[in-house]
Amino acid sequence: MVANEVRSKDATTDASVARVDTKLEVIVIAVSDVDRAKEFYSRLGWRLDADFGSGADFRVIQFTPPGSACSVIFGKNVTPAAPGSAQGLYLIVSDVEAARAELLARGVQVGEAFHDAAGVFTGPDEPYLFGRRRVSGPDPDRSSYRSFAPFHDPDGNGWLLQEITTRLAGRIDPATTSFASASDLASALRRAEAAHGQHEKRTGQRDENWPDWYAAYMVAEQAGTELPK
Repeated sequence: MVANEVRSKDATTDASVARVDTKLEVIVIAVSDVDRAKEFYSRLGWRLDADFGSGADFRVIQFTPPGSACSVIFGKNVTPAAPGSAQGLYLIVSDVEAARAELLARGVQVGEAFHDAAGVFTGPDEPYLFGRRRVSGPDPDRSSYRSFAPFHDPDGNGWLLQEITTRLAGRIDPATTSFASASDLASALRRAEAAHGQHEKRTGQRDENWPDWYAAYMVAEQAGTELPK
């Protein structure tokens, strides 16, 4: 234990040691019926990346949610976990109500949107990152990280839509701004437009330089830094 800690410290402080990116790209979940699970995840609108097997005892299926850098794998003899044991799988969306409506339109049963009861960590509800007491409806202020909607696959693996529009400071490199999809970019533009409208009301004049203001707002929002006024 001590030796491991020393090696870890050396690796992080020695300037001669190159930092290696370690990207989370796949999570593996357990299902009891591979074809049923494949039909379900296809219905979500996720991209099917692979479906291959070797004989009767091995099969791998990979799906990727739209805009995600991480994929999901399930199949036959790909994990020792029990079917349905994966819980608290978070899918980040820019608009939880819109994402929920899309899944409902695809015939997926999705629970009502909810927000946390101000960090209550005891209660009757199914535990999640913010506690064990859920309040019906999205967060009234639509604060980032605070609105959710749950759904499960046929085996009971549990997913949560989580609305995030502004990242906490330090979560994103402020020198790099990117959007996972055209939909996310459009949502960011709409938020910038609404904020810019308030900016023009405060100044009492039309802002001719609105493209730069939009850009500054969108970069700051994604990086979690102070927004322009």
